[in-house]
Amino acid sequence: MDSEGGGSGGGGGGGAVKDLATPSKFVAAFFLGGLVLGASLLAVQVGISLPPSLQLPPPLWGGRRRRRRRPVRVYMDGCFDMMHYGHCNALRQARALGDELVVGVVSDDEITANKGPPVTPLHERMIMVAAVKWVDEVIPDAPYAITEEFMNKLFNKYNIDYIIHGDDPCLLPDGTDAYALAKKAGRYKQIKRTEGVSSTDIVGRMLLCVRERSTGDSHNHSSLQRQFSHGHGQKVDDGGSASGTRISHFLPTSRRIVQFSNGKGPGPDARIIYIDGAFDLFHAGHVEILRKARELGDFLLVGIHTDQTVSATRGAHRPIMNLHERSLSVLACRYVDEVIIGAPWEVSKDMITTFNISLVVHGTIAENMDFLKEESNPYAVPIAMGIYRQLESSLDITTSTIIRRIVANHEAYQLSPVKFNVTWVTSVKKRNEKKEASERKYYEGKTYMSGD
Repeated sequence: MDSEGGGSGGGGGGGAVKDLATPSKFVAAFFLGGLVLGASLLAVQVGISLPPSLQLPPPLWGGRRRRRRRPVRVYMDGCFDMMHYGHCNALRQARALGDELVVGVVSDDEITANKGPPVTPLHERMIMVAAVKWVDEVIPDAPYAITEEFMNKLFNKYNIDYIIHGDDPCLLPDGTDAYALAKKAGRYKQIKRTEGVSSTDIVGRMLLCVRERSTGDSHNHSSLQRQFSHGHGQKVDDGGSASGTRISHFLPTSRRIVQFSNGKGPGPDARIIYIDGAFDLFHAGHVEILRKARELGDFLLVGIHTDQTVSATRGAHRPIMNLHERSLSVLACRYVDEVIIGAPWEVSKDMITTFNISLVVHGTIAENMDFLKEESNPYAVPIAMGIYRQLESSLDITTSTIIRRIVANHEAYQLSPVKFNVTWVTSVKKRNEKKEASERKYYEGKTYMSGD
């Protein structure tokens, strides 16, 4: 039936062509079409409206330009204290839910009121968040709880479409949900929590290392960082005993590394800059030296030293974060193009040739600068080749700086009745107890959630 109808239509079309076959009719049709086209163009020029019989049909593509879709803007906030790859993965997932990601960084005062003093001050946390490759805009001094006033500001001033948070609990001091208003407004979206790390977890790891070092327990401290990543279930409480804070289980996967990677190499004539280090407890000092290094060329290659190399050069209790964790933190930085996971301590001629390295750089602030005076200088080859440069570090921060801050905050918290207001201490401790209970409930009732 269909094919017969199609054939009939085809015959009709053939007849129409046959009718125009005589020269006189063809010329007349051509002349008339030209008149209509000319009249239509003239009408457009002078603004005259033609009768429907003389108007040109709309173009095949619809005749009207499509309006450009407004980008979907999503908002995510956080303290981002001791920023780690879990924070970065949350921001990556949030960015995938929209076209532009706006991030609110909670103020120091708000963190202190709700959780206790932050380890890293606001200006350092701003540097860290702004350096994450998936972040488009940063709002400083964001409130810890999203009030109705601030939520309306997000919607009207910043054109935010959705507010994003992880599937883990986020409670206010009174135990209520910090995102209740956004959920009620129907403008809330949830992402999957990144298992294996949290700021509390990092503090727990560091306190374990400090405890082992202070007690002189040397028979197992060299493997502490491996215990952390292999989930041996160690726990630390506020007093440093073996109960309380849960040490998480990090499971590195190739897929996560791919998600964090740029996925493209240097161009054929690219100027490739190389910088290496431990990059343990990735901080603002690291970010700033990476930014300066990237400005010197077209492609920044970063070497991440192995756990064994870091232990041998920085002490048996280092690193706090294992190789894969440190690699992910560096990969998330917008100034980094590629990393070598497990880079050698010495920069050899073969390595320089293999990666086509144009310049090797190092900051002036580091845990230990004595290697420059030693015979086994790891940068001896690039120095001899005239392709080594020291960069002035913008911030006087090292991993040891972060550790000292953590210890100071921990000791202050232990002495809180003396140093802080008793009412504040009671409020924060009650909030922490509610959060711990909520986290226990989360893990006990945890179910699979699709996502990245």
